[in-house]
Amino acid sequence: MGMKKFFTEFKDFIMRGNVLDLAVAVIIGAAFQAIISSLVDDIISPVIGLFGNVDFKNLVATVNGVDIRYGAFITAVINFLIMAFVIFLIIKGITKLGELGKKLTKKKEEEAAPTTKVCPFCCTEIDINATRCPHCTSQLDK
Repeated sequence: MGMKKFFTEFKDFIMRGNVLDLAVAVIIGAAFQAIISSLVDDIISPVIGLFGNVDFKNLVATVNGVDIRYGAFITAVINFLIMAFVIFLIIKGITKLGELGKKLTKKKEEEAAPTTKVCPFCCTEIDINATRCPHCTSQLDK
């Protein structure tokens, strides 16, 4: 019985929405990283190589018979910077959409706010800010 409860708890944990969302995000992130790597390796590095006459992949320093591939490191740094920039743009876009949504919600709330009230004495509809009824001249509570 202990193992059955353990697996039930594990299944409940895995099936929670945020765990599934995280799994999808990791898979999409890995696929996106492959696209960024291809962009750097197949487009950006060769273009930079045209101007600098350097192919990053060939940048290797040998120290005591050990190859230090600093070109691969430069490529990884470029990959990171592009990925960070794209994530920055995505977060910035999501933030803008959130702010726009809040503005639209606030505008709808403002539009929905009552602009009139009913005079308790003559039952006439009057402005919400009125302190005296223009019809019966009764003094009104704010």
